[in-house]
Amino acid sequence: MHAVSRTDLPGLELLNRGKVRDIYALDDEHLLLVASDRISAFDVVLPSPVPGKGIVLTQLSLFFFELLEDLVGNHLVEADVSRMPEPIRKHEDVLRGRTMLVRRARVFPVECIIRGYLLGSGWKDYQRTGSVCGIPLAAGLEKHHRFEKPLFTPSTKAEAGAHDENISFQKMCEIIGERQAEELRDLSLAVFQRAAEHAEERGVIICDTKLEWGRADESTILVDEVFTPDSSRFWRKEEAEAAFARGESPPSFDKQVVRDYLETVDWDKTDPGPELPAEVLEKARGRYIEIYERLTGRDVPFLD
Repeated sequence: MHAVSRTDLPGLELLNRGKVRDIYALDDEHLLLVASDRISAFDVVLPSPVPGKGIVLTQLSLFFFELLEDLVGNHLVEADVSRMPEPIRKHEDVLRGRTMLVRRARVFPVECIIRGYLLGSGWKDYQRTGSVCGIPLAAGLEKHHRFEKPLFTPSTKAEAGAHDENISFQKMCEIIGERQAEELRDLSLAVFQRAAEHAEERGVIICDTKLEWGRADESTILVDEVFTPDSSRFWRKEEAEAAFARGESPPSFDKQVVRDYLETVDWDKTDPGPELPAEVLEKARGRYIEIYERLTGRDVPFLD
């Protein structure tokens, strides 16, 4: 299928072009989020898009918004382009399946990370300090240790070109206030538990995830994307134990195949990134599609 690397929508005001999403202003109360097929690695947007990636991200977020709606609200207003205002409908050929009309929200300046396992930056933090984001842990834990209760570990939201920074819960309280921090922590853990239970029933482990929250109409709501391969680390349940026994991380349903390829080429991890071979793009696309199918039990809509 044709890849959408970027969107240009005459008649709509482009507010921001992120690593993956293009954000347009519709009016004072609504935004249009468009998930492109861009893919980034090592904080660099690569020149080779993954065809259909933005559709998978959008459709998986829609699935989880519905799964979680009895726990917490979200920013979604409409996902069917044919029901959106006319300035959007005239771009339906580009937008079908990859866009959401959402409420504007005051987004909190922290990211809420929930960790079910000890790895990644949490593992590095533990090796150095015996803690993860200020949370002390028992001595002698091994990489891939599964937490009996997932850890809530917030981070800052970095400006463009910078890296997010893990912070303690106390620091989060200083940034947004104790009452709000406690609400985001409790909501994040509840949302993670619901999604993790659903995934495990379908043979998938959610290792960790990143959530973003905002305020709209005096309510705290989920914003951006939820439980997608760009915001979460997923493992096949049947592969995990064998990988742990070898002291390895299971292969994940995200852009890890792209990172693995980039580690084999002569690139200094600065912009511009190298072109990706067709076989790497196809393998990455297959991972995105498979996780959608496993988690939802259905084919990805809108993929040609």
